[in-house]
Amino acid sequence: MNPLKALNRHGQSVWLDFMRRNLIGKELTKLLDEDGVVGITSNPAIFEKAIGQSADYDQQLATLFAEGDRAPWSLFEALAIRDIQMAADQLRPVYDATKRRDGYVSLEVSPYLANDTEGTVTEARRLWKAVDRPNLMVKVPATKAGVPAIRTLIGDGININVTLLFGLQPYLDVAEAYMSGLEHYAETHDDLGHIASVASFFISRIDSAVEAKIDAKLKSGEGDAKALEQVKGKVAIANARITYQRYKEVFSTDRWGKLAERNAQTQRLLWASTGTKNPAYPDTLYIDQLIGPHTVNTMPPATMDAFRDHGTARTTIEDDLDGAARTLAALPKLGIKFDEITDKLVVDGVQLFADAADKLIEVVEKKRVKFLGDKLATLSAALPETLVKAVDAEAEAWRAGGRIRRLWARDKSLWTGADEEKWLGWLDIVPRLGNMIEKLNALAGEAARYKHILLLGMGGSSLGPVVLAQTFGPQAGYPRLHVLDSTDPAQIRAFEARIDLASTLFIVSSKSGGTLEPNILKQYFFERARTVVGDEVGKRFVAVTDPGSKMQQVAERDGFGHVFLGDPSIGGRYSVLSAFGMVPAAAMGVDTARFLDATQTMIRSCGPDVPPAVNPGLKLGLTLGVAGLPRQGDDHRRAGAGGFRHLGRTAHRGIDRQERQGADPRGRRAGRCAGGLWQ
Repeated sequence: MNPLKALNRHGQSVWLDFMRRNLIGKELTKLLDEDGVVGITSNPAIFEKAIGQSADYDQQLATLFAEGDRAPWSLFEALAIRDIQMAADQLRPVYDATKRRDGYVSLEVSPYLANDTEGTVTEARRLWKAVDRPNLMVKVPATKAGVPAIRTLIGDGININVTLLFGLQPYLDVAEAYMSGLEHYAETHDDLGHIASVASFFISRIDSAVEAKIDAKLKSGEGDAKALEQVKGKVAIANARITYQRYKEVFSTDRWGKLAERNAQTQRLLWASTGTKNPAYPDTLYIDQLIGPHTVNTMPPATMDAFRDHGTARTTIEDDLDGAARTLAALPKLGIKFDEITDKLVVDGVQLFADAADKLIEVVEKKRVKFLGDKLATLSAALPETLVKAVDAEAEAWRAGGRIRRLWARDKSLWTGADEEKWLGWLDIVPRLGNMIEKLNALAGEAARYKHILLLGMGGSSLGPVVLAQTFGPQAGYPRLHVLDSTDPAQIRAFEARIDLASTLFIVSSKSGGTLEPNILKQYFFERARTVVGDEVGKRFVAVTDPGSKMQQVAERDGFGHVFLGDPSIGGRYSVLSAFGMVPAAAMGVDTARFLDATQTMIRSCGPDVPPAVNPGLKLGLTLGVAGLPRQGDDHRRAGAGGFRHLGRTAHRGIDRQERQGADPRGRRAGRCAGGLWQ
């Protein structure tokens, strides 16, 4: 008999640790019929290979791209959810035949949420609803934040595959969370039989980590060499066997009996990471030695092939329990702190999953660029090789440290750790401008009656308008925008000579409203315009300032035609997408609604889930930062985040050249979005 299929006779379920779209259908049917496969697990690394190394998903991706801009993780989810639904439907007969014991397909919550309880719960609930299949298992890691999320989700009636288990105490915490969740669900429901869960132990990683410690000790001559060699390759199996004994104890208590009376299922142990990493070990080691009732073994295809070819199906999970206990007891005597190893394996596992997710999103984003032919040109083409290497090294540090996500999460530790989170309103300003569009359109209609716009500002508040004026230039039927940010008398006279006071709309731009220079410029041109237009002069002035500022009070006193309020959490140099940029843009005839809508493209391209290799905002910020700062300490890190604001000026200048040269409109759009977002 096929050894794989024979495992079921010993109470062990075989799940496939692999997913690919063309697997679903005939290939999966063969696995079900011939190998006795009764479930599937997936993870970001599996999907990264499936999407990146095949054309299976290209047709759906093309459709998704054509439908409009979506964040890369959202695109991946659309692909994954379709796979999971199709696989769940094909496994539904198994689910029904086994009375909901098997027939499951697992889908993982974002690994970026591993240390976020609330975020994990929210995402798991969303995935459960989106997949909408009773035989879905949502994968949640057994981190300190993950365990309370597991309890909540089980209490919701959601099936959970608990991942990244290595140690006995974390397993007991997970089992407690499962039972506690069931008890909560039982408060309002009679039948618990449709809730299922597995506790996934990652086997081979334990031996690899222990052996690394042993090899280090052997190399240094520390400890008993013979005793150290004797525990090699035995710890992971010993740990699993002892854990299985605790599983039996946990699910034989009176407490569990009360839940079992209401059809509750035990939370089975699942052996994961069962492909051997040490070539000195048999390739079926972690299958042969962990066979037993009420367990699951999820195998990658290569391990499945090996066991089918030469595996032996017999119950082994309780073999030599005394030897397993001795192996674990020997570790502290050998100077190996097993709890420290397993704790670190959880941290490392979270990082590995996040790394895989980064690669996955990079694959999806590269396909988007390929399909749409975007002109988001790589910066490295024209850079010196030494700078390219420095930027790539810093980009990898950003990726490994999750700094893009930390930036979007307003993590002030990216800078000095003081109060930087209070000044990051530019990150999400676009969605908050919806209520301003109608007022901007009204201003644009009024501005069309003028020949000139003179913006009076100083410092950061004038940078965005300068870029807008240089990028777009005069718009047909609208006034030309001039930006005066100097109190030099010669400059003031020169600007006054360029305009017709009777046909000029004045914009006074000052965040604080207390800066001396804009106030002086306002008063000078207010009085000069009064001599030409009389007491109606106030209607020709527009104020852009922060709420409650002195400038707001002056504008209301002097009867300004419009007062637009900025966002106190946005500094002047970052303010082009706030009122400080959009007011002059609207007045000069830029379609601000279209501009902001197009900006969403760049927001998504530079979002928290977009890795450095395909994140244009980060890449440009790092390039400018690495090129412009001494290469030491945390300067690069701050430069990468701070350098984002320079993208606006660079992109706008590039777009100006592209428009003159007749470049592809999608390239112009993307670059303009870059300028809009990252000024």
